[in-house]
Amino acid sequence: MAGVELCEPRHLYNILNQQRRLPRLAEPGYLCLLDTRTQREYDESHIITARRIKQSPTGHYLIPDSEELRCVRYCVVYDCETSSLGCCDYEEEEREKDAEEGTAVQYARSLEQFTRHPVLVLTGGYKRFSACYHFLRTQKILWMPQELDNFQPYPVEILPAKLYMGNFKQACDQQIQKDLKVKAQVNVSEQPAMLFTEEGKLLHISVPDSLEADLFSSFATICDFIDAQLDSGAVLVFSSLGISRSSTVTMAYLMHSCQFSLKRAWDYILKCKTNMRPHRGFVKQLSAWETQIFGATITDISEPNY
Repeated sequence: MAGVELCEPRHLYNILNQQRRLPRLAEPGYLCLLDTRTQREYDESHIITARRIKQSPTGHYLIPDSEELRCVRYCVVYDCETSSLGCCDYEEEEREKDAEEGTAVQYARSLEQFTRHPVLVLTGGYKRFSACYHFLRTQKILWMPQELDNFQPYPVEILPAKLYMGNFKQACDQQIQKDLKVKAQVNVSEQPAMLFTEEGKLLHISVPDSLEADLFSSFATICDFIDAQLDSGAVLVFSSLGISRSSTVTMAYLMHSCQFSLKRAWDYILKCKTNMRPHRGFVKQLSAWETQIFGATITDISEPNY
C-alpha cells in the first residue's frame, strides 16, 4: 500500500499553483482533492476544485473511481481541522468525541490501497488552510475543462507567508500582490514591470536568460535586499517565466540566509516548483556561490540532476 502522510497547507498551496504550458490543475490524473466535511460546510465554502466525498445511506464514505485513484499523482484529503495521523488510533470513546477531527485520516486509510503515491492528509484541515489562503476558497462545485485551462496560478510559496517565486505576469497582477501581502519585489527579468509596490521596495536586476549572463555578481545585493524587506511583509522574486533566473536567485538566497547547501536548496525549490530549471551557466554560478559561502564545494554539479 502507498501509505498515508500529512500534507502541510503550504504544500497543497504549491500543488494547486503548479504550471507548465497550462495550469497543472487542468491535467487529468494530476490532483484528486477530497473534502470529508458535512454537506453544509462544503456548500458554505471549500478549497478550489475539491469534491465532497459521498456517503452511503448507512453513513459510510464511498470510494471514488478506483481507476482514477490509481492514475492520480496527488490524492489529498481534508476535514475540518485534523492535525495528526494518530487520531485514527484513539479508543472508541475518543473517536466519538473527536469524530470530526479524525474523518480525513480514517478516509485516507481506506484509499491508500488504490493509489500509487501516499494519500496526503491536510494538516490543520480546511480551518488552517482557509486561514492562510482565503483567496483559494470557493463555493463553486463543477469546473469545466476550459475553466481549469484559464485558472490563474499564484506564485509558489518558498518561505511561509514571507518569500514567493513567480513569473512576470503574476508580478504585474494587483490582486495577487494584495492576496499574498507582497511588499517588495525582486525582478531579474530584462524588462521593467508596472509593479504595485511602494517606492523603494523594488529591486530590478536586468539579466538575460543566456549562458553568458552574470547573476553571481548580484547575489549578495539581492540577498541583502530580501533580508531587509522580510520584516515589512512578503517578497516576490520573479523572472519572465519563473523557471530559470528566479529559481537561481531564490536558491542563492536560501544558501546565503538559511545556510542551505546547493543540493539542499535545489531539492527544496524543486519541491516547491516542479518545473524549475536554471540553465547550466547559472548552475555553475550557484556552485561558485556555495564555495564562497562555505569555503568549499559541497555539491557535485556534474551529477545529472543539475
